Amino acid sequence: MIEEKGILFVLSGPSGVGKGTVRKALFEKDTALQYSISMTTRAMREGEEEGVDYFYRSKEDFEKMIEDNQLLEHAQYVGNYYGTPRTYVEETLDKGNDVFLEIEVQGALQVKKNFPEGVFIFLSPPSLEELKNRIVSRGTETETLVMNRLKAAKDEIELMDNYDYVVVNDQVDRAVEKVQAIVKSEHCKKERVASQYKKLLEVSN
Repeated sequence: MIEEKGILFVLSGPSGVGKGTVRKALFEKDTALQYSISMTTRAMREGEEEGVDYFYRSKEDFEKMIEDNQLLEHAQYVGNYYGTPRTYVEETLDKGNDVFLEIEVQGALQVKKNFPEGVFIFLSPPSLEELKNRIVSRGTETETLVMNRLKAAKDEIELMDNYDYVVVNDQVDRAVEKVQAIVKSEHCKKERVASQYKKLLEVSN
């Protein structure tokens, strides 16, 4: 019996590229993937549940976890910490489940440093012009903010070399199919399965 460990898949890319949309569409088609639950120091909101929406911790506990390298990545946003707990990810992978993390580029680079065995997928816009159109169509950004986001996107696209795969998000369905193909191919990689098959040979001898 081949017992395969799960794989951590990290989907990342510039703001406005459609990471959330692709992740949502992917999860509607692929129920085997498990979404990574983040940890936060912000207060639990009405209707939220511990271990479902977030893992809720005090600022002191969170900072101790940073110190002990118990987070694959973390950031501060509006006075609260957010991060990905290492233990949760590792325990889920040990059960044979794939973990899927959708995150900003800087967070993905932190994860790569702390968990290099993950699979890193860069979601790219078809062009910077198209990315600008998507950001503008949200209707929430001023002209200055749009230009700042585009400059940040250019800088992030230059970090593409840190990733294992690049998926262009020209059409959501097509992008989802490519991510699914990456998941399948990663499970067939010799490096991942060779040790398991060698065990099979030992049993048969």
